[in-house]
Amino acid sequence: MTYGGASEYSGPPEWSTFAVGDHWIRMCQAGPHQGSEAVVFIHGNPGSASDFTALVSEAGLLRRAIALDLPDFGESIAAPGFTHTLDEYSAFVGDALEALGIRRAHLVLHDLGGPIGLNWAAWHTGRIAGVTLINTGVLAGYKWHRTARAWQTPLAGEALQAITFRSAFRRTISKQEPRGLPREFLDGMYDNYDRRTRRAVLDLYRDLKKIGSTSKDLIPKLAAADPPCLVIWGAGDPYIPVAFADRQRSAFPRAQVNILPGSGHWPFIDDAPAVRGLLTDFLATVE
Repeated sequence: MTYGGASEYSGPPEWSTFAVGDHWIRMCQAGPHQGSEAVVFIHGNPGSASDFTALVSEAGLLRRAIALDLPDFGESIAAPGFTHTLDEYSAFVGDALEALGIRRAHLVLHDLGGPIGLNWAAWHTGRIAGVTLINTGVLAGYKWHRTARAWQTPLAGEALQAITFRSAFRRTISKQEPRGLPREFLDGMYDNYDRRTRRAVLDLYRDLKKIGSTSKDLIPKLAAADPPCLVIWGAGDPYIPVAFADRQRSAFPRAQVNILPGSGHWPFIDDAPAVRGLLTDFLATVE
């Protein structure tokens, strides 16, 4: 199943699972299934590789394209002892690329996929072919939204997760979005928001609170490498203010910044044609 209206000429991605160390990871893939360079999609929270089905199909018309379920998100199962920290997730990105034989990646990042992907990219700039940031990026000075603050608070976070039922999940997310979101998409996200994922969310957000903002430490490394960068931002994002879109130029001086006035936090869902066009045009120009 796809969301966001893939081109009629693009076939559906193929789903599979593979091992990354002791992790068991689900991915979808389109285009050539071999090759040392690929477009790699990393989702946020709540989310999974399923968020990007349509975009993987489109990117696969140009080159190898892959979306991964992060450990304990979607249908991926983390290795025993994995404690859901930023550093562990960032290390996983590198390990997954190695397991897939990918030496250079064009990262497409959304939401928490931004901190995770950029934390890896800053230390491996020679392996970055380009970066696309969708409502995420270098977030120095960012103040957490209300739900994140609850997740970061012991007991309060567990209580919130315990009472997050399907109807409340659907209603809470959709009512904050300028255009709402399709019920099918929301139900798909909820289906993947199981006990493992809820625990991972609490652990990861508490780790991010503990270590504070590391984004400003990444800026010099990313800016010195200055990889091609596309920024796509829904102006009505209720979680990460649109003011952060232009701020991405601090880390990516050549960034092409595109604001979508009627979109929210998931512009690849609520304005799929615009995001698809921006991404495929960008990928076509990046060697």
